[in-house]
Amino acid sequence: MSFDLGPIREALDGGSRQQLTAVLGELHPAQIADMLESLPPRERAQLWAEVDEAVSGDVLAELNDEVRANLLEAMDVAEVVAAARGMETDDLADVVADLSTDIAPQVIDALPDDAQERLQSVLAFPEDCAGGLMDPDTISVRQDERLADVQDALRRDGRLPDKTDAIFVVDRNGVYLGVLYVARLIVRDPQSRVRDVMDTSVEAFTSDCATDKVSKDFRDRDLVTAPVTDASGRLIGQITVDDVVDLIQEQAEHDILSMAGLDEEDDMFAPVVTSAQRRAIWLGVNLATAFLAAGVVAFFKPTLDKVVILAVLMPVVASMGGIAGSQTLTLMIRGLAMGRVQNSNARWLLIKELAVGSLNGIAWALIVAAVTAFLFSTWKVGLVIGAAITINLFAAALAGFAIPLILKKLRIDPALAGSVILTTVTDVVGFVAFLGLGTLFLL
Repeated sequence: MSFDLGPIREALDGGSRQQLTAVLGELHPAQIADMLESLPPRERAQLWAEVDEAVSGDVLAELNDEVRANLLEAMDVAEVVAAARGMETDDLADVVADLSTDIAPQVIDALPDDAQERLQSVLAFPEDCAGGLMDPDTISVRQDERLADVQDALRRDGRLPDKTDAIFVVDRNGVYLGVLYVARLIVRDPQSRVRDVMDTSVEAFTSDCATDKVSKDFRDRDLVTAPVTDASGRLIGQITVDDVVDLIQEQAEHDILSMAGLDEEDDMFAPVVTSAQRRAIWLGVNLATAFLAAGVVAFFKPTLDKVVILAVLMPVVASMGGIAGSQTLTLMIRGLAMGRVQNSNARWLLIKELAVGSLNGIAWALIVAAVTAFLFSTWKVGLVIGAAITINLFAAALAGFAIPLILKKLRIDPALAGSVILTTVTDVVGFVAFLGLGTLFLL
């Protein structure tokens, strides 16, 4: 959903509350959240003050963590409770998680007893598992019931949980058995039993199932609703496609921004000092690795003093290795995220990437050697740089394959740290290979 920030900025600059209210009234909560994230702090506070209380909870649910936390910090308990009314339990859990330890208990206590119970059931699980993503608000039936009786019960209740396309079937102990699709409930003979039309092929997610697997299964199986069970198989909640869409978007943003050492939940309009501190960490890491590469070059200073042409050509070797390595690294990170890289196929992938690196290394080595010999009238330097590029592209393929696997085993995000380590490897290997071969054959 796109939006035009111009009318909002005009209303804020002109102090026209009437115009501001009119503009906000035409927007979806997600669009209002996008606008809030697109404004500097002072204007953001002005806009938030004009958001209708009836949609404030939905807006909070759409905001990224840092922006939401900053807005909640300025709200009192009564405002937070008002925003919490009508929010889905899984969204409310995200909001409560951003509240201070003083305010969170007060907000929870102000909720109805049934809402408190549902909220606590979600807060009991980490955010990165199915239990933290689920909504405990579900409808379940027994397999021996008639469809007509199920329809009557739904009419009396007068509601279905949002984004629900199925009702869950359980036994007398609440153990999940299958799903009854609403479409089948409507079109099948009302005198049929649930057991006759239920689908037992839909597997439930256990509460500790990783969200990565949840998002993958929703994509692969085209799910709209999926049950969540505890360790005993009892139904405890459901996950709906709207939450998974948000999850997939967050994962995509995380992969993109992590390559630059950034967090998808950071506020784009955070104070300068705060943003500088966050970015300084990875700049410092990069500086340290750059000094490591510089130390390698310094070790070969006598060679560079005698064969100056090597200094001119060094960036070519390093950059070729960096590009080749980043291609393998990106494929590996994506493969791990999608669950496509596993122990059973890792060996085949390693051989394939090493073969690709070697083939590209030889091909481009011949081209670079020929160009170097032509430009600098020395076939020896051409052979040295060609050999160095071949070695570096082979090492880049190996590093691009191995680094994500090692980082994952160390419980470090490969998308966050992989590129920094890869750059160090390709720079060091490239310089050592080029300058080392130069020392052996040109002096």
